[in-house]
Amino acid sequence: MHMFLGMRGRSKTAIRGSIAGLTLFGLGVGSGSVPTLAHGTDEYVSLYSPLVGGAGWANTAGTEPASHHIVYSNYGYPNDWAVDIYRGPGSAIVSPFGSKASNGTPLRISVVGLAAGCATGNIADGGYRMTLEAVNPTNGNVLGRADVMHVSNPQVGVGAVVGPWTVLGYTSRFRYTSCYQVSTDSGVHVHVEAANQHRYSCYIWRANGSGIDENTVIGRVAVHYGGQRARC
Repeated sequence: MHMFLGMRGRSKTAIRGSIAGLTLFGLGVGSGSVPTLAHGTDEYVSLYSPLVGGAGWANTAGTEPASHHIVYSNYGYPNDWAVDIYRGPGSAIVSPFGSKASNGTPLRISVVGLAAGCATGNIADGGYRMTLEAVNPTNGNVLGRADVMHVSNPQVGVGAVVGPWTVLGYTSRFRYTSCYQVSTDSGVHVHVEAANQHRYSCYIWRANGSGIDENTVIGRVAVHYGGQRARC
């Protein structure tokens, strides 16, 4: 039996809001170039809810990973799965990655993309898309990426190396558009996508509307599933 609730591997109170390797507001493309090294089979990485505090998992039907639309690509391919996680305006957004891989190896998490998330290129239409990548700094193995969309007021930029509690930005209620179909504060959310460097990552199933928080594991990258929208 798997345990899907876990600590991110570092004291929240010690480093929440810290910013390391800061390069503010540099623009980058989340797809990036394909790295030369891929991960092994013994160093998968847990993904956590990026919202600090109680949040709702896929509150609206169709926003769960089994069926939610995948918008972005990384490593030259569409991402593996997507989900919407709900919490009101002004909530802190942190890295969805923990500080260590499953085999205990410390991770380096860096911001590799920061750009308008909507096709219009207008931040007011839905905020920023921020792309983070997990790498084993000992051997250079690339483990995977996560995209966090609908970020406002970014606190880090491309090139920043972040910890599990580094504040990336905040939730906001953007104007209603085809890219962001939200008309009340209760609909405010972040859109999260995950991608492996090769093969496919997986998500942790839970019922729509389930309560989660920043220590809830929502999925894993650097696992070896055979297709998109794989359930762990």
